[in-house]
Amino acid sequence: MSYSVFVDTALQLPAPDVEALIEGRVIAAMPRIFIEPGRSFALYPVDNSNISLMKPKQMSLFPELGQLEIPLVMFDKVSIKAWAKCELCQILNDAESLEALSQLTVWKTEALQQTLLQRRYIFVTHLRVYLLPQPLEVPVHPSGNFVSLPKSLTVTDSTPVLSESMFAKRRQQLEKLEPPEHPELEELQSALVHLSTTNPKAKQLDAEIKIFLGWSSDKPVKPIKPDLAWINTIAALGNRSKQLDTDKSNYQAGTDFEIVVRDSLEFLGFTIDYAHKGGAGGLDLLCSKPYPLVGECKAGKKIPNHTAVQLLNLGTLRLKDAEMLKKATKLIIGPGVPTTQLMDAAKLHGMAIMNPETLEKLVKLQSNYPNSVDLFKLKEYLKPGQSDDEVAKYIEQVEQEIKVRSHVLSILKKYHENSGFERASVDVLSGAYSMSNPPQKLSREELHEMLVELSSPLTGYAGRIKGEDLGRDRFYFLRDLPIDD
Repeated sequence: MSYSVFVDTALQLPAPDVEALIEGRVIAAMPRIFIEPGRSFALYPVDNSNISLMKPKQMSLFPELGQLEIPLVMFDKVSIKAWAKCELCQILNDAESLEALSQLTVWKTEALQQTLLQRRYIFVTHLRVYLLPQPLEVPVHPSGNFVSLPKSLTVTDSTPVLSESMFAKRRQQLEKLEPPEHPELEELQSALVHLSTTNPKAKQLDAEIKIFLGWSSDKPVKPIKPDLAWINTIAALGNRSKQLDTDKSNYQAGTDFEIVVRDSLEFLGFTIDYAHKGGAGGLDLLCSKPYPLVGECKAGKKIPNHTAVQLLNLGTLRLKDAEMLKKATKLIIGPGVPTTQLMDAAKLHGMAIMNPETLEKLVKLQSNYPNSVDLFKLKEYLKPGQSDDEVAKYIEQVEQEIKVRSHVLSILKKYHENSGFERASVDVLSGAYSMSNPPQKLSREELHEMLVELSSPLTGYAGRIKGEDLGRDRFYFLRDLPIDD
């Protein structure tokens, strides 16, 4: 349950510390004074570029010179992005602990050693950090410890940088000065930093590494996709949208719709025979794999009555084999509600009629969850006559299956975080799943089958240590399966 906090002061910290706290890379800061546990305050970044000894380790926002690429301190204003609550404040005066502390903060061991010589003590403050709804700009204040905010803030704990379980794990690690679990991945993430600004795949890998390391929130990161803006035009082109029809002839509008339909079917996994490119007197669609499909595309306000007969005649002419045409899937894609005459003809000749909106939903499903559309299963829903309701059932079924798998992964992830064990048995997960208000009931065998699927090298959402039988298999979490709300 969310609670509100009244904040009227801000703690001044070096800008690299603040940015690392906001990113979830660290939970520790080293103020000049002891901070009482339970105290809440905003985080005020101080420009430390003139402090030659305080050079942070290489990180995404920290080039070798120790300055931010996008500074939090600009001209005469400071941008405050987060507030924090002090959970613990340790006092260190042991030089032998500094190397371990360095691995859990943004500062090199040499900088910490110099700090200890100057202050005799290092205050290691454990901070639970929360993002503000919007950044707050305040005037630059002379250096110090706490500064008063121009206006008091009422903030909530609804946007924590780290989950409660992840913060608890990191806090225990900091208290005991335990080394990072995956230093090699931290080095890889640092190497990806500048590459990720221009390479979408590197950016996605960078995001997934941050989640795995616990530097990001529990919210899944959607995969970064190439430019697929054309997907949003499928329905508009089929319905002759005024926005997309400017200065177009009927022929050009029809051709544009044929092209986007062919692109859509190819995106779904069909192999298009481009020898048949439609046009006047031509067959609009011919797909050879994974099964034969012939089709007609009609852009406008409604589908003409003669479309079914046209598809039958053109299909026979192009395939030159009546038996092959009989076995082929026959599809009409166009807007509006079919007339009784068209419906009767479509049912008689085994033709499915689909609206452009339904095709767009199918393609968006494939875009959001690559390879989720099974063309053979889809074929079962392409019923003679109007098939939009049937295809909608298929889309809902696929989305439900994805939702269940995402829930299974969340149970596996929470088990690791709450128990501290790296691997989980099917029996343990089955009990946790049944108590989690799941979207669908699963038997122990069904859950095991799903976990094996999710741990396949081709999916990579979970890992599996294979046992001698079902009960001895062990699974571990790798990455989230994000779903649309």
